[in-house]
Amino acid sequence: MPARYTLKVLTEFASAHTLREYPGACARMHGHNWKVETEVDASALDEVGMGIDFKVIKNAARRIGERLDHRYLNEIEPFTEVNPTAENIAAYFYRELAAELNNDRIRIRSVTLWETDRACVRYTEDQ
Repeated sequence: MPARYTLKVLTEFASAHTLREYPGACARMHGHNWKVETEVDASALDEVGMGIDFKVIKNAARRIGERLDHRYLNEIEPFTEVNPTAENIAAYFYRELAAELNNDRIRIRSVTLWETDRACVRYTEDQ
């Protein structure tokens, strides 16, 4: 069985949103201090002995988070059309990270988005 390394990095950002068509208080504007767990699979190590530098993963996740940080998500693409639920935000991070980091030995495995300390969603795609 070939080797596989899974690396995990945690970043965070803060933002506000409203959930369109939600039948409760979350339909009103409110905010979260989101935590983003990014898991990356590496199928081989580089010449230094790393799957991928943690710093590379962290910087990519932070760049995406900076687009959303201290913003009203409903005013930012794709959330002007896509409801900014935790599920959709996790998928957004996954796809943006995959576009930037995936290559012949590195794949984004999953993104787990923590809305609170006790509630999260994990997004992944079949590979």
